[in-house]
Amino acid sequence: MRREFKLPDVGEGLTEAEIVRWHVKAGDDVKVNQIVVEIETAKSIVELPIPWEGVVAGLMAEEGQTIEVGLPIIAVDTTEPGDPPAGTGGPAGTAAPAGTAGRVEALAEDMVPNPPAEGAVEPGAHGSPAPKEERQAVLVGYGVKTGATKRRARKPSATPANPVANPSRVEVGGPLVSAPPPTTGRVAVLAKPPVRKMAKDLGVDLTAVTGTGPEGSITREDVQSAAQAPAPEPRRQQPEERIPVKGVRKMTAKAMVASAFTAPHVTEFLQVDMTRTMEAVQRLRTLPEFAGVKVSPLLLVAKAVLTAAGRHPMINSAWDEEAQEIVVKHYVNLGIAAATPRGLVVPNVKGAHELSLPELAARLAELTETARSGRTQPAEMSGGTITITNVGVFGVDAGTPILNPGEAAILAFGQVRDMPWVVDGELAVRKVSTLSLSFDHRVVDGELGSLFLRDVGAMLEDPLRVLAWS
Repeated sequence: MRREFKLPDVGEGLTEAEIVRWHVKAGDDVKVNQIVVEIETAKSIVELPIPWEGVVAGLMAEEGQTIEVGLPIIAVDTTEPGDPPAGTGGPAGTAAPAGTAGRVEALAEDMVPNPPAEGAVEPGAHGSPAPKEERQAVLVGYGVKTGATKRRARKPSATPANPVANPSRVEVGGPLVSAPPPTTGRVAVLAKPPVRKMAKDLGVDLTAVTGTGPEGSITREDVQSAAQAPAPEPRRQQPEERIPVKGVRKMTAKAMVASAFTAPHVTEFLQVDMTRTMEAVQRLRTLPEFAGVKVSPLLLVAKAVLTAAGRHPMINSAWDEEAQEIVVKHYVNLGIAAATPRGLVVPNVKGAHELSLPELAARLAELTETARSGRTQPAEMSGGTITITNVGVFGVDAGTPILNPGEAAILAFGQVRDMPWVVDGELAVRKVSTLSLSFDHRVVDGELGSLFLRDVGAMLEDPLRVLAWS
């Protein structure tokens, strides 16, 4: 029975995704929940498992191709009748994004058996039937990687019928010399030890030399000629390069344009003496509660933002254009902007206001690592209420950050560096940083923005204020 697996909506209202990498090809056996493809949505890279057991009849989309949600991407000849497992979603052990399961389950229900279409790709050899496994109810886009374990083949032993037990030693008209074993993508080189040593001393790659000796072996003269050959001309760089804008970069570009030209931005700056905060960071690193957790100045900046948001709730709000209302949120989902090879992403720590300092440190470390590996899920980037962007890691003092859509404020944290500073009337060298706060002037007026920024700065100048104001 042939079934077509349709591209599900693995985010919140996503309409398309790009096929990044196929893990299977036509003719491969697949099992329930086996990861078959990686897709890149406008928010993240997601692995999709197949909900059936069977044989891949054909791939209906190519790597690099953008497919609309609901279109079939792979056909599978199932080995047993029945409906697909209930539910769809993301990596094993991870809950699906809110509001996602219903949409994806509906897509899964649409995956009814289809007769082979005219011109459809025929399945390859089935091979031995895969052992049956207990089905698990998971969400499409998530699942358990499965695979059979194979025993490495034993090396043949030397026998009269097999006099050369070691295939990496070959006879080349002289003494036995070592040559690379014949593996995929490597070329066996025939050369005697003195010739190999000469090539090593002269920096000659033997795999790039054509041998003129017996049976194509490489001689001293071949190595000398290769060493004296002129170096190839460097490849000229093209004057222009075009990079397709898609996935995360495409979504980020649209969101930033919408934010910049919808919300009236105001940015304020404040230089703060971070000396005591830096001392507190060093002290925290020695405490057993933070063993195995990265403690950085960003942790105390985040704690200061959370505390200041509790003192000034309107900073943690959003503008509802349709209802013409300000939505004040009495919880904080703290966004942390992260630069990744795929573009800027802003995952957030859900319920950050309820976390202890060690818990917040652990969540920030986990969030950053996941973002850098490109595995941030859509649910982790939705629902943010206020954001921090750490431009200091790039050696930058300050900037004018653009609001994350749906939020009223974003704080940029600049680099911490030694600067001259007046302390008690005396000039001293202190650890100084610049804070930049951008806010939506429809929600936050100049007074509120200034009070919030002042409080964050005060807590970074004297971390004990966090305890007093929490």
